[in-house]
Amino acid sequence: MKRTVFFLLIGIALIGAGCQGNTYSNLRNKEKKLIKNYISRNNLNILTEEPDEDYVWGEKDYYKVEGYDDLYFHLRHRGDSGEVVANDLIVTRYKKFELTEGADTLSYWTTLDQAHPYEFQYGNLSSCEAQGWHMAVKLMKNTNSECEVIVPSKLGFDAEQMSVTPYVYIMNIKVKQ
Repeated sequence: MKRTVFFLLIGIALIGAGCQGNTYSNLRNKEKKLIKNYISRNNLNILTEEPDEDYVWGEKDYYKVEGYDDLYFHLRHRGDSGEVVANDLIVTRYKKFELTEGADTLSYWTTLDQAHPYEFQYGNLSSCEAQGWHMAVKLMKNTNSECEVIVPSKLGFDAEQMSVTPYVYIMNIKVKQ
């Protein structure tokens, strides 16, 4: 009897420990907190409505993209008048870093960083699974635009989705002719 009770208690303890671990839900909650802390630490001004085309973006103005959890967009440079349309081949140079304090920046900004820029077909998630990038291109609207975007893991690349890691990307795009 004592042995049965002992194993029953051990089983309950193991189940309880497993439920307290790194479930996807717990990881997403940590991610949301990390994004919130990043916004607070950097004193970002969150806009809840998409600015119109004439809006002059302040250095700390970030639009919380409607319909997407924790996707924030900041336009750094409006670019040329050539509007990006579905199926355009987008050529991008970018920098990315985690939202933790003192995070390292991974740079793919120049040919010294990476010989060839990243290319993907706008609107085609099979050519670039990062839905946050497609939304950033949509909001940039024009070729030669530059933005900064906070991308939660579920809107990022597969590796980010698996590790539940949000990133900030600084992106510069061009349409390949």
